[in-house]
Amino acid sequence: MTLASVVGQPRAIDALQAALRGGSVHHAYLFAGPEGVGKELAAVGLAQALVCPEKPNEGCGSCEQCLRLAKGAHPDVTWLMPDAERLDRGLAGRSDFSGTPSREIRVEQIRGLLERISLRGLESKRKVALVVDAHMMNQQAQNAFLKTLEEPPSETTLILLASAPDKLLPTIRSRCSKVHFGPLPVELISSRLQKERKLDAQTAQLAAIMAGGSLGRALALDLDALAARKEVISTFEALKPGEVGALLRWADTFGSSREEAEHALSILSVWTRDVAVVKAGGEHLANRDLLELAREVAERTHEAMLHRRHYLMEKAKGIIVERNGAPRLQLERMLIELLEGR
Repeated sequence: MTLASVVGQPRAIDALQAALRGGSVHHAYLFAGPEGVGKELAAVGLAQALVCPEKPNEGCGSCEQCLRLAKGAHPDVTWLMPDAERLDRGLAGRSDFSGTPSREIRVEQIRGLLERISLRGLESKRKVALVVDAHMMNQQAQNAFLKTLEEPPSETTLILLASAPDKLLPTIRSRCSKVHFGPLPVELISSRLQKERKLDAQTAQLAAIMAGGSLGRALALDLDALAARKEVISTFEALKPGEVGALLRWADTFGSSREEAEHALSILSVWTRDVAVVKAGGEHLANRDLLELAREVAERTHEAMLHRRHYLMEKAKGIIVERNGAPRLQLERMLIELLEGR
C-alpha cells in the first residue's frame, strides 16, 4: 500500500502528492472525513513517502521500512489512539488495563507522544506521528497537543485522523493543513463487496448504499442485519401519532446500542430517499423489493415531510455517533418530532 494506491479519494491524494513533489509538506495535517473511507490508508501512505529510503517523497510500499511502518513497528513513526481502540485492534490485551479502557485520548498519552517525537530519528531523518481518532482527545490532551502545534519539532510531521473534526479546538484545526476525505462511490464499494465478500450484485449494491460511502463499514456489515431491514422499515411506517407505547417499543428495539441505532437510521435514510424517488416518478430504488410500500408511503407523504424526515434522521445520527448521545433517547426524540408533523 502506497499513497498512489489509495482509491476513491483523488482530490485528497493529488493534494498530498503535490506537496511531496514540491517539497512543501506541512508540519501538521488534519485528515477529516467519515470512518472507513481511506483516511488511515492515506496517512500510512504519506508516512511511507516521508521515510522510505528507496523512493523518497513517494514510498515504495515494499522495502523494510515501508513494511514495518504499515505494521506499526517503525521506530520513527509513532501511532497514538484511545486505549479502547488499541484493544479492539488486538494491539493490547484486556489484562494490560487496570480499569475499563478509555475511549478518550488522555493527556498522559499526548505527553508520551511529545517526548518521543522530540528525540532524533533512529532510521529516518523525518519523524511522523499518526493520531487515530484525534477528535477523541479530551480537553487537557488537546491543550497539551496545541503547544506542540505552536512550536513543532523540526523534521516532524503530525497527521490527525478525525471523523468529527468539529470536536477539536478551533486553534488546533487552524494550525493543521486540512485534507478532506469524502464518502466513497457506491460503485467502488459494491465492486469490492462482490470481490471480497462474494456477494451478488444486488445485495452488494444495497450494502454499499447502506454503508453510507464507508468501505470499512460495508466490509464489516452484518448480512443478517441487512436482511432485517424490512422490519426496520415496515415497523417505522406503521407508527402513528398518539401511539406512545409503540413509539417507545420501536426506539427500545432499535436503540439498544449505538451501532444498532446508527444502522437503523442508515436504513431509514436510504428508505426516505427511495420514497422521494418514487414521488418524483422514478423506480430506481435501493430497496427494490419494497417498491409497492414505497409507492404507498409516497402517496400519503408530502415532499416537505420527506425533507423533514431526512433532516431529523441525520440530526439523530450525528448526535449518537459524534456526540455519544444516548441511542434510545435520540430515537424517541426523532420519532416524536416526526409524528407531530404528520
